[in-house]
Amino acid sequence: MSENNTSSNFIKHIIKEDLANGYNEIVTRFPPEPNGYLHIGHAKSIVLNFELADEFGGRTNLRFDDTNPLKEDVEYVESIKDSISWLGYEWDELRYASNYFDEMYNRAVLLIKKGLAYVEDMSQEEIREYRGTLKEPGKESPSRSRSIEENLDLFDRMKKGEFQNGEKVVRAKIDMSSPNINMRDPVIYRIAHATHHNTGDDWCIYPMYSFAHPLEDAIEGVTHSICTLEFEDQRPLYNWVVEQCEMEAKPKQIEFARLNLTNTVMSKRKLKQLVDENFVDGWDDPRMPTISGLRRRGYTPEAIKKFCREIGVARADNLVDVRMLEHFIREDLKLKAPRTMSVLHPLKVVITNYPEGEVEWLDAEINPENEDMGTRKIPFSREIYIEQSDFMEDPPKKYFRLFPGNEVRLKHAYFITCNDVIKDEEGNVVELHCTYDPETKSGTGFTGRKVKGTLHWVEATNAKEAEFRLYDSLILDEKGGSDFLEQVNPNSLEVASGYVEQNMSDAKENDKFQFFRHGYFNVDPNDSTDEKLVFNRIVELKSSFKL
Repeated sequence: MSENNTSSNFIKHIIKEDLANGYNEIVTRFPPEPNGYLHIGHAKSIVLNFELADEFGGRTNLRFDDTNPLKEDVEYVESIKDSISWLGYEWDELRYASNYFDEMYNRAVLLIKKGLAYVEDMSQEEIREYRGTLKEPGKESPSRSRSIEENLDLFDRMKKGEFQNGEKVVRAKIDMSSPNINMRDPVIYRIAHATHHNTGDDWCIYPMYSFAHPLEDAIEGVTHSICTLEFEDQRPLYNWVVEQCEMEAKPKQIEFARLNLTNTVMSKRKLKQLVDENFVDGWDDPRMPTISGLRRRGYTPEAIKKFCREIGVARADNLVDVRMLEHFIREDLKLKAPRTMSVLHPLKVVITNYPEGEVEWLDAEINPENEDMGTRKIPFSREIYIEQSDFMEDPPKKYFRLFPGNEVRLKHAYFITCNDVIKDEEGNVVELHCTYDPETKSGTGFTGRKVKGTLHWVEATNAKEAEFRLYDSLILDEKGGSDFLEQVNPNSLEVASGYVEQNMSDAKENDKFQFFRHGYFNVDPNDSTDEKLVFNRIVELKSSFKL
């Protein structure tokens, strides 16, 4: 983690104390459930777990908490591995919770033999009713008094598939009057007749997450089980499982505040709903906060990791402005991305006094903030495109762009003056006729008259057709509501068809550019073709956000 955030990372201080008090090695894990794609909140956990272990000479496992075959899929497993690798991390070992199903079953049998677990006949609704409330204690189930022998027999029959889904569960026998509802005889096994992505049809009973997770950590020798604050109330159950199942290793659960971003959904369930109901074009839609979506949009691993380090690690929940994430991609690209020009909404300009058929090549810096990137050549001829918004026939005061009789500067080129406006039958402006002053060529030391407007442009005869996708927040109301779909922004995507400079013909997927005045863009890896480039706007050029 970055040095300037050392004081805010309380977990680091805990690890230092543990090492001073006899810990030999630090072992962390990143334990996603493969029921969706990873998002920016997971990136914070990835950075935290991998970099803490690395800093203290430890190791980090990637472990899939695949205990629910009804929601999990190999597609999610592969996407998770790909996202972690793309961020630049290597796990020490790849593990699956399903690899431990035999041992988990045996530990559940051990609890039954110790009189600390029993088979429950009540339905899910009845269990919930008996559990009580925050103000009222729960009631003991009639099944709680079953004999150890009967519980062992029923659990064995559950394993053999003699019961239907929901017909029976196994509950830990702890304390129905506990002030912590998580300790009121929680369910630790349920029946699910479903094919598992890793174990196939070997099992029809599966451990609950709250039972499986502490066992997985203990089996792997995890020293620090780092999780988000919603698991704080489950820590007593976590410790109970490790202790009563007689696990040799004793992992330490530590909770930290999850990442909450303005105007951003941070729930895999809700993100899946956006995908399933076609609000977005898949998990890697550039509007999605998934790592694959950010990657397709054009975010870099470096920017994401710097953002995760900068926000620090705290105990209290807070809301981070999404503009902070945007700040770090700007900072990362400003010295890396080549500068070039594009026209998103083209208006044709004919320079009537420029020789017909002639094309000259002008010099332009690739990136003024990085001289090592050198210069590029851009064509200039009689016909160019400018932005429609850079011309007004009847402009207001203090409008310094192009209008009849006004002179402006073309970026890297000449001064031009608008003389005539060509319209179609409906009165729409379709073409401008201008003249240029050959003495005003950029880079020649011209010191004559001054103009206040500078326009970007693209030479028309060599221009390459392109599509530009401009993104706004996917979610309008950062506070959410009863139905988050009501906050989905219907205008989160604008598509424009225009042109880029001729030298963009060699642009490849995921190449990144800064387009003059428009922002930073990424060549879409899915939809771009040799015939037509597709650019995703990563972020606009400027923001009012300050660190």
